[in-house]
Amino acid sequence: MKELVIIKIGGNIIDDKKALSKFLKTYNSISSPKILVHGGGKVTTQLSEKLGIKTKIVEGRRITDADTLNVTIMVYAGLINKNITAKLNAKGTKAIGICGADAFFIPSVKRKKNNIDYGFVGDVLTDKINTKLLITLLKDNYAPIIAPITANAKGQLLNTNADTIASCLAKALSKKYKVKLVYCFEKEGVLNGDNVIQSITTKTYQALKKNKIVTDGMIPKLDNAFDAIKYGVKSVAIGHAEKLKQIIQSNAGTSITK
Repeated sequence: MKELVIIKIGGNIIDDKKALSKFLKTYNSISSPKILVHGGGKVTTQLSEKLGIKTKIVEGRRITDADTLNVTIMVYAGLINKNITAKLNAKGTKAIGICGADAFFIPSVKRKKNNIDYGFVGDVLTDKINTKLLITLLKDNYAPIIAPITANAKGQLLNTNADTIASCLAKALSKKYKVKLVYCFEKEGVLNGDNVIQSITTKTYQALKKNKIVTDGMIPKLDNAFDAIKYGVKSVAIGHAEKLKQIIQSNAGTSITK
């Protein structure tokens, strides 16, 4: 099987023009089939504020109401996605910007957990992902640039977590490729104080959570990482966007193993 690299970048990289430019230069140099999944950034919050749309948080999670959804779609699937796509094409990558609603290739359902209505937030139906579309694009040497907007069976667009999309794509494509999943952000990896934890197993992960070394936003990221490993993804790593090449070569960041 061919190697496939799936990389996810978040808002901290997208918001920093220099960091994004460096990342895209490295991404362009990757010769193997590749997919980039991106999150959002401060632009969504800034535009929402200008439009007088208030951010709603319940139990630490953002609620996506109809107005927030409209802004999210415009920024994620429009401004950010097409900006990244255009910059990569200018560097020589055959990039094609899409979101989960295109060709209905990432089906999802509206989230409703613990009696909380999260609004227009989607949960991915991994077993229904249209891998044929992605495989066709990859065989023709296209690099899909994926925005975290999906849709349900009724055609309702939904705001969907980009970390989860990356993990679900990795799982779905692991039957056809040796998938390397890389989560890139602004830190060197999963940290214990100032030190990078080089490797985390299922057992050590539980201890890290129990001892409050891993908390808050890192927990869902690691949950997605371990979920990917569980369902056949070859390797998962987390690290700094500037060290993308080293992370892919297992020379930097934090490796996630069974």
